[in-house]
This record gives sequence, C-alpha cells and structure tokens, in this order.
Amino acid sequence: MNESIFVNSEVSTLERLIIHSPDSGLGKVVPSKAQDWLFEDIIHLDTMRKKEYDLYVKLLLYFLDPEAIRWYNSAGDTKRDFFKPNSENYFDSDKVIDIERLLCEVLENPDVRVQLVAAVSAIEECSYLEMKHFLKYSNRELSKILITGMTDEDEMFFPPVPNLIFTRDLGVVVNDHIILTKPAKTARTRESLMAKYIFFNHPLFEHFTDKIIEIEEDEEHFLLPEDKARRVDTLEGGDVMMVAPNHLLIGISERTTLDAARQTMNKLFEKKVVEKVSIVKIPSKRDYMHIDTVFTHIRRDVWVLLRSMVQKGHDQPNHKAWQELGPEDSDEKVIIKTFINRPEGVEVRDIDNLEDLLTSISRKDLKCAEPVRFVYSGNDRFPFGEREQWTDSCNLLVLKEGVAIAYDRNDKTNEAFREQGFRLIPAGDLLSAFENNVMKPEELEDTIILLPSAELSRARGGSHCMSLPLKRRDIFEKNN
Repeated sequence: MNESIFVNSEVSTLERLIIHSPDSGLGKVVPSKAQDWLFEDIIHLDTMRKKEYDLYVKLLLYFLDPEAIRWYNSAGDTKRDFFKPNSENYFDSDKVIDIERLLCEVLENPDVRVQLVAAVSAIEECSYLEMKHFLKYSNRELSKILITGMTDEDEMFFPPVPNLIFTRDLGVVVNDHIILTKPAKTARTRESLMAKYIFFNHPLFEHFTDKIIEIEEDEEHFLLPEDKARRVDTLEGGDVMMVAPNHLLIGISERTTLDAARQTMNKLFEKKVVEKVSIVKIPSKRDYMHIDTVFTHIRRDVWVLLRSMVQKGHDQPNHKAWQELGPEDSDEKVIIKTFINRPEGVEVRDIDNLEDLLTSISRKDLKCAEPVRFVYSGNDRFPFGEREQWTDSCNLLVLKEGVAIAYDRNDKTNEAFREQGFRLIPAGDLLSAFENNVMKPEELEDTIILLPSAELSRARGGSHCMSLPLKRRDIFEKNN
C-alpha cells in the first residue's frame, strides 16, 4: 500500500486531507447569482476567513502537522499570509493540502496548462483566444484566476467557483482507490474538471492512476432528445461515506442519482474494492442535499443524525430493489438497500431504517462491542432538529476517534453531545491551550470542538463538507 492515500473508515485518525481556504471568489457572489451558484445568501468574506476558517486550518495543523504551525506562532505581521495558498509565507503542509496549491503545481506542466485553459474555456463557453492570454500569467496567478474568476471595473469576464471550499464533493478515497465525482449543478463543473486534472497529473497521485474510478454518462445519453438530455449520472462526495473497510454508503439525493450509484457500485464490485454497498435514498430536497447533512459517524459506537430520517421501510421483494429506489423524487420515504458482492452473485437486503443500518455497521463491520448510541440533531426537540440540521448539526469531521469539529451555533445538538458524555470546547479556547502547552491534541478524548460558524454555516456546509480525506489510519490498527 502506498502510504500517501488510504481511507477505510470515517472515524480513525486523520493523517492527510485536501481543503480550500475561502478565496476572493466568495466575495464576488452577487445576489442575482447567489442561487445559481448554490448560495442562499451572500457571506462576509473577512469574517469567514479570519474568525472562522482560519481557526479550522489551525486545528487541522495542530492535529495533523504540528511542525507547520510553529512558524505561525512567531510570524508577527505576516500571519495572514500563512493561510493564503498563493502567498510566499503559506504554511504549505503535505498533510493539510490546499487544492489551489495542487492546481498550481500541476500547472508547472506546459501541456497541462494549455489543455486545462482550453477545457475551461469550452465548459464556460468563453473565447479561447481571450482566455489564452491567461497563459502568460505565473502558475500561482493562473491557479488563482481559474478559482476566483476575473473581473474588470464594469463586469465579470470570468466567474469564480465559490463552492470550492467544500472539497468533499470532488472525490472520495475508498480503501486505496479514488472515486472522482461528477457534480449535479453547472456551478460546480469547473471544480470537477480541475480536480480531474489534479488527480491524473499531480505526483501525489502518480501511483493511483489505475485506481481512479470515474463516473460516465450512459452510452445512449447522446441519443436522447435535447429537452431530455440532462445528466443522469451525477455523484457528489457528500453522498459517499467509507464507513468500514468492507462497506461503502452511497446516498441518492438531490445531487446524486440512482444511475450513478449503481454505476459506482458495479465498478467497485468489479475491482473487488469493497464487499458491501448500502444505498440510502433520502428525500430529494435542498434541505438535505447529501446524506452527510443528515448523519455522520463520530466514534465506532456513536453517530449523529436527524431523527426524522429514521422511519420504517416496507417489506418488498429483493428483485425489485432498483425499481424501489427510484425515481429520486417519487416520495418522502427513506429507503435503504444493502448490496453484497458474493461469488455466486449480488445479494440484496432490505434495511428497515437508518438506525438499523448504522447499528449494523458499528457492530458487524467495525466489531464494536459497546452499545451503539445516537446523538440527535436539536437533541430531538421540535423545531430544533430541523433548524440545526439546516446549519450543519449532523455534518462533523472526525480528527481522531471521538474527537470531531462541529459548529458552535447548534446549541441543542451540542447539548445532546454533552449528555452523551462528550466534552465541548470552543475552538479558540482549545487553540489557546495548545499554544500555551496547557493541552496537547493527542490527549483529547470524546471531545466536540466548537468552530465559530456565523458565516460558514450560511454557505451551507459543515466541517465534513470542507474536507477531502486522503489518508486515515487503518481503523483496525491498534491505537488508530
């Protein structure tokens, strides 16, 4: 196994990930384009950066790469540059990696520069002759333009990709394979394109090109009438969870289609990457978006979830499994099917409800002997469950088993964590304790770190969304 990439759970110790710090493109979101660019509102960029996301980055560095944070603590007036991927004073960790840095390094290849600019001009329907002038810029300048767009005094010549902070949706590591996702919304197409160039051309992934799984359109898609030729094979990373070495979850949601889920499962089974794939169909609503907005794993025996997603299914014959799962917008039911790759063929099992599925993962796949517990969004009190789910109460990133980053604004959910025995610490207080050597990351157990989130939550994604884990310690490794 190449040590640079490996993920076989959601909860073992995180060792490498891809992020993207909020860039000036977020500051270019205007009200008339907010919904087209998947925003409910416009955010205040400086607050998001300095009072929220910078704390997130510092936490990641303390846990994953403490050597990289030492310079920051004595940086003086250049501290802001520490967080800017295009700055000379950027921390440039090989454990906490900004996708802008990867893009910049890929652009060092002259052929990739030309191909990528041509591809972007095509998907954005820009003039290639005009965009070709971008090739005169340095790699740092060009990578920034491709992400943040370009404006002049009167108009936006080239739009930004303001959702890039949610790197989870770009790809998923499944054991030692990589699934390149395919976005449902046009606003994220350029992100997917840049990610593809990175995964196929960056030295970090050079030993994995034969382990990259791509989502393709059905071969008959181009024969459909023009008014029906919409994308039918879309898959986003928030709908894919590597919950155990043998078990992958795929959500069918507003953003991920049945066809893409089936295609992904078939490719994984063909390569024998996993033994089981569970398909979790949730209502196709903006409220939920992806399965990681309604549940995430915190510890082998602890999950956080939206209680309204827990409902009984219906006993139906297994041979109708795929028909029962679609179409995506047919009803409000949560439907769960587990597909098991057997030598004699694929076995299909019905799962009654979400809690049964998650309990089975903890007990059977992860060999957990402790009682499985659930922390409910809003502490299972109306109307806080749905209110706090909207502001990412169920969307947490685990740094090591039992230690996760949550948003500070979800009071009732955080109260539920406390009632389940977790310690709650504001991110600023924890960072101060680290800086003053009062506490060390390795000493933390059963802790929810509360990240300031007034602006981040308005962007519609939590800490889980803002991470693309490349490497976690093996879940069955002692002291993972």
